Amino acid sequence: MNPRRKKRLTLAVALIGGVAAIASLLLYALNSNLNLFFTPTEIVQGKKDTGVMPEIGQRIRVGGMVTIGSMVRDPDSLHVEFAVHDAAGGEIIVTYDDLLPDLFREGQGIVAQGVLSAPGKLEATEVLAKHDENYMPPEVAEAMGQSHEKLDYSEDQSKAGGYK
Repeated sequence: MNPRRKKRLTLAVALIGGVAAIASLLLYALNSNLNLFFTPTEIVQGKKDTGVMPEIGQRIRVGGMVTIGSMVRDPDSLHVEFAVHDAAGGEIIVTYDDLLPDLFREGQGIVAQGVLSAPGKLEATEVLAKHDENYMPPEVAEAMGQSHEKLDYSEDQSKAGGYK
């Protein structure tokens, strides 16, 4: 093999090796920052299609309804503990050490993100309260009512613009 071809081959092999190393580091970083979504039943029994269960120490998101009568607050701190259940009957305990969202209440849908600390127990770092798509803050509704008045078109304007 002549020196020119040898140099090109070495460069090509080094380039392919570098791309492979970068791709593997990228996949590793994405995998370690991945937050998988589970329902309480899937945490307890595993996912239906794959049987995959989250591991202790894994960062996950869980969604469900806050079980009525399950919330326990520590009077001396922000620590709160509550149960989250789903329609299939699974239930897990969520602990949280920060201010809860204003829309949080028992019987309300939530999504909690955190680390699975024990089987069926999540130490949440973030709690999001769900609301329906029709929700509108009172301030926004009031502002829209004041600034969005119905326009009155004359008959000529209506005909020209196609409005009735």
